[in-house]
Parts: sequence; structure tokens; C-alpha cells
Amino acid sequence: MHSRKSIPWVLLAAALLALPFSASAQKAEGHVGKLTGRADAGKQLYYRYCWGCHGFRGDGNGENGPYLNILPRNFVAATFKCRSTPTGTLPTDDDLFNAITRGFYTTYMPSWTALTHQQRADLVAFIKTLSSRWKNEKAGEPIKVPAEPALTVDSVKHGKELFTKLECWKCHGQEGRGDGPSAATLTDSNDQPIRPYNFAAGTRFKCGETNQDLYKIFMTGLDGTPMPSFADVIKPEEAWDLVHYLRTLQVTHQSPELTLWKSTKEGSEIVKAATITGTPTGSGIKQ
Repeated sequence: MHSRKSIPWVLLAAALLALPFSASAQKAEGHVGKLTGRADAGKQLYYRYCWGCHGFRGDGNGENGPYLNILPRNFVAATFKCRSTPTGTLPTDDDLFNAITRGFYTTYMPSWTALTHQQRADLVAFIKTLSSRWKNEKAGEPIKVPAEPALTVDSVKHGKELFTKLECWKCHGQEGRGDGPSAATLTDSNDQPIRPYNFAAGTRFKCGETNQDLYKIFMTGLDGTPMPSFADVIKPEEAWDLVHYLRTLQVTHQSPELTLWKSTKEGSEIVKAATITGTPTGSGIKQ
């Protein structure tokens, strides 16, 4: 039996589920591996778990929005940071599924592994009904991620040179702490302040935690943020060098790259100085 206070919420949930949902939208599907997600089932899940932040219409204007310093994703605009597809293109169903599964580091978006694989696939299908982009465009073709070359000191050194040459330090800072000279001026596509990623503060990234994930961030960019794609600027082997160097900036994460770098005189001195400097609080890139 519901209390009087809970009755309005029950009525609101019923009203949301009764919102118009066209026949074509009901038939919308998501395809994740062997799973076929159904939008009508995803709608039930969305209005149970997601609308409070992402809004009734998926525009990111949920009632929790004013209390969040990181705005929820606007599904109507369909601009997604984490993709395996080229900059400016829609993500694949697998990309959306992975985002729901993984959650987003340094944001209020949790991992939804409590939902079954089928439920997450259903949510993917429903999310695609919230923007006209899905009606007029196809998802981009996933970029090819070549095999990671062997880790060497030369690879790390070249990555360090690229970090300077590409002016990554202007946003991320000389030690990768997200404190570069441009950091305080950056905004996202919603005109909200956004901080560059602080490599020294964590072990995982917004779009994953593996070297392959970091490679894809370089080559696809984070749409809606100042982080561009470097696909037309650097070669695949150079991107891997940059990956290897950036791992050494994660001074609290004992990666193979950091271990190798610390074994050299130059690397040992840099890492020691970075460790002494300390890690600032409140770091991380916003959603």
C-alpha cells in the first residue's frame, strides 16, 4: 500500500509511460552482439531509472539537473563523447551499450551492470528514439585500432616529444595534472566549464581504462568538448607512442610504462619530481 506522499510519484510514472510513442519508435531496435534491444522495453527502464537526470524527453533537463555540477547527457542532441567512430558521427550500438555498462568516471553516471545485458540493450534501442539524428543518419564506421607495438624507452620518449609538439600541455599541464594555462578557460558544447583530464589523479579514463581505449580517444576525439580528434594529425604508430608516454604521467598507477620510464635516469627524475609536487584535488574532466 502506497503512502500519500508516494502517490504523486506513482501517478507521474504512469503518466510518463503513457506518453505518445509512435509505432515506428516502438519497433526501433538496438543490436549488441547476439542481443536485439527493443525500444518499448527500454522505455519502461528509462522512465524507471534515467529520466530523473536525463529528463522526460531525454534532453538532459531532469529534475536532478540543477543539483549536478556535471550536466547529464542530452540524448536529443545526440552528441556523444565516448565512441569508436570518427568525430562528428553517431556511436554504434555497442558504444552506447558499453557506456551504460561502464558508467562515467568523475560524473554522477554510475555503472548499470545491475541491469541484465538484455535490459541494457533495450535501453540502447530506446535512447536512439530520442533524437532525429538516428532517423537521418547511420552510426559511423568504427575506426581500426592497430595492434599495440612493443613498449620501449624510445616509444615513451617520442610520446613525450609529441605531447609538447601537439601542445597537449596547454590544457593538461606539463605534468598532465589538468592544470595547463588554458584549463581554466575551457567550456563544453553546453557552455559549461570543463576541466581537462588529470592523469596523475586516477587510473581510468572517461571512455575506459585500457591502452586501446586511450588510443581511441586520440583518434575519435571527445565530441562536445575541447578535446579534438588527432586522426588527421598523427600516424597510428605515433598515437601509440603518445599512449605510452601518457601512462607514465599516471604516477599513482603502477603500469608497465611507468615502471620502464622510472628505470631510466630521465624518467626517474621526472617521476620523482611529479610525485613530490603532489596531486591536486577535484580533478578530472567533466561529462
